[in-house]
Amino acid sequence: MLSESFPERGEKMYNGKDVNRPLIERIRALSRPLSPLPTGLAPQGRDPLFVAVVLFDVYGTLFISGSGDIGVRENCDRADALTDAVRAAGLKVLSSSVGEEGVRWLSDEIRLAHEKAKTQGVASPEVDIRLIWKSVLEKMQVHGLVKGSADEERVLLAATDYECRVNPVWPMPGLKELLENLRSRNVRMGLISNAQFLTPLLFPALLGLTLEEAGFDPALNVWSYAEGEAKPSVRLYERAADVLKQRYGVAASQVLYVGNDILNDIRPARQAGFRTALFAGDRRSLRLREDDPDCQGVEPDWVITELDQIRKCVQSCDPNSL
Repeated sequence: MLSESFPERGEKMYNGKDVNRPLIERIRALSRPLSPLPTGLAPQGRDPLFVAVVLFDVYGTLFISGSGDIGVRENCDRADALTDAVRAAGLKVLSSSVGEEGVRWLSDEIRLAHEKAKTQGVASPEVDIRLIWKSVLEKMQVHGLVKGSADEERVLLAATDYECRVNPVWPMPGLKELLENLRSRNVRMGLISNAQFLTPLLFPALLGLTLEEAGFDPALNVWSYAEGEAKPSVRLYERAADVLKQRYGVAASQVLYVGNDILNDIRPARQAGFRTALFAGDRRSLRLREDDPDCQGVEPDWVITELDQIRKCVQSCDPNSL
């Protein structure tokens, strides 16, 4: 879970500084246009769904992901990326082994954190990557690999820089127009995503809109790093369902969830009672899980290949009237 050493999700000011601005600028500097790769699937759907709320996955659904999800893309030299990230954070590199050692330590720290969480009953653990990076940078100092303070600003910059290098992202075609359309139709929106602290910053960095300006309800944004638990845990979806029921009186059956993964998105969303749309618009991220026994018989209400098709499958109603 979150440490007191770092700002809570969504906070901009920390110790009197706008911690998000340099991170947003770094995301912009390292981002380049990407295009989705065709999947060969055709759109499929039943009658339009009468829903008050649309919830989305982020990586591979709203944003093209070079790795297909939050993580590391193929053919990426992680050691070089890590060395560049450490330098970008303002630390002086003293050894050529910084990259290789850093990648190994990152992996080890994440594995140990997952193992500890599993002993505490968390089936699908998630780390807060800020804590992982802080530990790794401090270890680099102890071993004489870098020089400089591993303070919060440098931790955030290093983590952001590295993620942008190993998992480049770009808005999916039609994203901004879709959000404008749903917002104009009074469709409440939220996000349920395997994510890290920098995920919310993709929107101002690459769309020029904060989450709230884009139309996302802060109460309906569920981030894995903040919960300490990742998809395919149904608990993330149940958390959003509980908020919708208790705060807005919206039943799960009046919610559409859109994601690109049958196991991580469609199956748990259905278990929570949501209607579902499988986004099959990019070969990098589409996960049909045809050989996974847990996904046998799991069918979405809709299959969409472009974000614009969501407008056609959603018959909106005013959530304030429910």
